Amino acid sequence: MKIIACIKQVPDSEAKVKTENGKVTWGDAPLVINPFDEYAVEGALQQKEAQGGTVTALCIGPESAKEALKHALAMGADEAVLVSDAALEGIDTQGAARVLAAAIQKVGGVDMMVFGRQTLDNGAGVTPAQTARVLGWPMLGLAGQIKVQDGSVSVDRVIEEGRQAVSAKLPAVLSVVQSIGEPRYPSFMGIRKASKANIPIWSLSDLGVGAPEATVKRIELTTPPARETTVEIITGDSPAEIANKLVDKILAEKIL
Repeated sequence: MKIIACIKQVPDSEAKVKTENGKVTWGDAPLVINPFDEYAVEGALQQKEAQGGTVTALCIGPESAKEALKHALAMGADEAVLVSDAALEGIDTQGAARVLAAAIQKVGGVDMMVFGRQTLDNGAGVTPAQTARVLGWPMLGLAGQIKVQDGSVSVDRVIEEGRQAVSAKLPAVLSVVQSIGEPRYPSFMGIRKASKANIPIWSLSDLGVGAPEATVKRIELTTPPARETTVEIITGDSPAEIANKLVDKILAEKIL
């Protein structure tokens, strides 16, 4: 099987996001592989081990995103590809889906695309379905378990109502959730391999596509004004006295 694990580089989860000059910034916070995408890599590696084949990590982003791809390589991915182009800055999920679909066509012979359920920075969670629509492939989302047999893939979807078993013919697009299994730690040999890896960078011209026009555009971004708050501790000799003081305070502040 030829499996693609789609990943993204995002700010560390501890980053404090704010706006400056109408743009989102997270300051000097480190950039890491999207935590949900580690599960995508894990799910892809599980299928490689069960069925044989290769896993390729695919990412759209600036050249710095190579570090996220190296993390996937250290986990056990065989290859990595970065799609990077100045014209891709600020693309929306639909644009990303079209670029990913073009990259899949360039790779050729892909049996399965695996995504995380969402990204930490955007959180829309719609890119897997949009990519599947562009490719014309079936989409199986929120997979907590994957099984491939006789050219078909079956998954147990983890949904609010419980679990739902669905299947489709390959090739297919999947998104996985944490139930797929805890992502494996990069091995020492994997880290050494990743550090020496030559990661190709594909531009839009390499993919044979133009810059996707954004369907959703950010017109203005602002940071909500800071709110000043104060805390007053109401004390008393008994619960009844505290309750009476609280009622008087509520009435004085015209809350009720």
